[in-house]
Amino acid sequence: MSIVKDRETAAIPHAHYPTLDTTNPLLATWDTPHATPPFTKITLDDYEPAFDAAIACSRAEIDAIVNNPEAPTFLNTIVALERSDALLDRISGIFFNLLEADSNDQMEEIAQRVQPKLTALANDVSLNEQLFARVKAVYEHPDADLGTDDKMLLETTYKDFARNGAALSDTDKSLFRTYTGELSALTLQFGQNALSATNAYTLHITDAQVVEELPDFVKEAMAEEAQSRNMEGWVVTLQAPSYIAFLKYSSNRTLKEQLWKAYNSRALGGEFDNTEIIRNIVNTRLKIARLMGYNCYADYVLEERMARTTATVENFLQELLDASKTAADNEYRTISDYAATKGFEGELMPWDWAYYTRLYKDEKYALNDEVIKPYFRLENVKKDVFTLANKLYGLTFTPNNEIEVYHKDVTAYDVTDENGKFIAVLYLDFFPRESKRQGAWMTEFRNTKTIDGVETRPLVSLVMNFTKPTGTIPSLLTYDEVETFLHEFGHSLHGMLGEGKYESQTGTNVYRDFVELPSQIMENWAAEKEFLDLWAVHYQTGEKIPQELVEKITASKNYLAAYANVRQLSFGMSDMAWHTLTAPFEGSVEEFEKRAMTPTQVLPEVAHTAMAPSFGHIFSGGYAAGYYGYKWAEVLEADAYSLFKEKGIFNREVSDKFRKELLSKGGTEDPMTLYVNFRGHKPETKALIEKMGLGK
Repeated sequence: MSIVKDRETAAIPHAHYPTLDTTNPLLATWDTPHATPPFTKITLDDYEPAFDAAIACSRAEIDAIVNNPEAPTFLNTIVALERSDALLDRISGIFFNLLEADSNDQMEEIAQRVQPKLTALANDVSLNEQLFARVKAVYEHPDADLGTDDKMLLETTYKDFARNGAALSDTDKSLFRTYTGELSALTLQFGQNALSATNAYTLHITDAQVVEELPDFVKEAMAEEAQSRNMEGWVVTLQAPSYIAFLKYSSNRTLKEQLWKAYNSRALGGEFDNTEIIRNIVNTRLKIARLMGYNCYADYVLEERMARTTATVENFLQELLDASKTAADNEYRTISDYAATKGFEGELMPWDWAYYTRLYKDEKYALNDEVIKPYFRLENVKKDVFTLANKLYGLTFTPNNEIEVYHKDVTAYDVTDENGKFIAVLYLDFFPRESKRQGAWMTEFRNTKTIDGVETRPLVSLVMNFTKPTGTIPSLLTYDEVETFLHEFGHSLHGMLGEGKYESQTGTNVYRDFVELPSQIMENWAAEKEFLDLWAVHYQTGEKIPQELVEKITASKNYLAAYANVRQLSFGMSDMAWHTLTAPFEGSVEEFEKRAMTPTQVLPEVAHTAMAPSFGHIFSGGYAAGYYGYKWAEVLEADAYSLFKEKGIFNREVSDKFRKELLSKGGTEDPMTLYVNFRGHKPETKALIEKMGLGK
């Protein structure tokens, strides 16, 4: 990959650039397959010098745009600005992705030092009066021959400046710099505290009777975790596969209560306390919103979302809550009554929920993870997720051992279309480790763009935390994990199939409440008999998954659907509560969260617990005032998938249209326009309500 990206930036006098130390692999040209990062050559000592050099290059690029003696045009101002930051994007794309997927203390220290420099650069660009004057001149007098994507780039560029303080007074610009710098440091520290708190806890078991009832795959994983820590017996961690498995399969209420409370009080007090950081984050966001002329931070954020307004989001969440809360309460009573028939006495608590919902599902549907998992060997699931992509979009995935990876657990694939054209590189990173944060996500080391007719294709990474294989048992997925794989793979398809000239518009660079549509629609195939019949075989016998088991999976897909819906709504409502504050918050984080989530409460409340201190989506990710987007996208995907159900779940006409109108176009047009172009009408919440079986 060339450091100077295009004709516009190449026109900047070379003397304006700092001299680059090309012995640093982050600053050198990469002679690698598809210009992929040479991970094995990059050391921790390379990052800071590379960031400093890249920031200097970015400043030189901006200076050249500002000092261009020619009148501002779309090409020499808007496009030149879009094409700037090539080197910085390259380095950031590696460092910050690995900070999430394969971090260590030194990387976290580097991040603490680098982040303020990046924030300062962003502010210097967005608050540059001369640069904004050029952007504004082009915006007010656009070229007559701009295409749709050009017009969108012009509009978003102007809005980005306006929404990031360009039109503020000098005094307010100074405040904006201060607030955004503080916010950047706070969100970074929040994420590091949450990860540290997760890693700090272990449940150490030495009594063999405690684990005797557990399935072999759970016991073996716990034993291997203990061995990896040079401990005797068995260890449970707060990593999702370990934590969830113990809650589901153990009948030991005392240990489960301890584990559940530890998980749900991460960073709530103690060494890695995030409560004061939360106060500072929400108050700083409120200051930014007020400075920009908005009543609250949600108003500021939602102006650039499909939903547009706070009232729309709150009404949307309330509509779904009204449609499902009574059913969710009934589901809780059903499980409580069932537990009583098994000898349970007292109130069913949150740490009991996973155990008794599993038993109830086992009896009602004769379906449990122990029955399902042998048919969901990870390697088979992966192969047939690839097969699904081939059926829908003609894609082929070929392992490429010449591509360097950042960890031994990672595998890289060449992705090609049915004509053999190279589409993308896909990295798969499946298993938990202490250096990786919890959850599952798709990210990109490089996005799509086209410059002077030369197309650069994306480098996409899927990062998950599935159960590791043991010495005797391969990685076998739960049904939920199969859905998770399909979900994140949907994001990867959005990234891999993106097309367009401008990197800021391609792939997943879309409104936050639109980005989950391509991912959530993919989950539907997990419950389709026609799909499961293609590939699901027993990992030991090779026996095809029995038809009755497929039918049970399909029949059970709405099991506890109302409860799951209300749980997601509780997260969205909590998010909106934090970000519709109109006065500084100085109270108790725990109490505030409980008040916000009371309308959605199904399981009993537990004192001294709160999810906010580890709620990375809204306090260290990009979902502040946007968590509702998951439910918003569920409405979109329920309506969109109904067309596949009508025409056939592998129908190429439908999938080609989905690719053409939605996946490939990224953020080149308003997402509602793209959706209507695909479906022929706007989505309605009734599609989701009916899908959950609550429409009657």
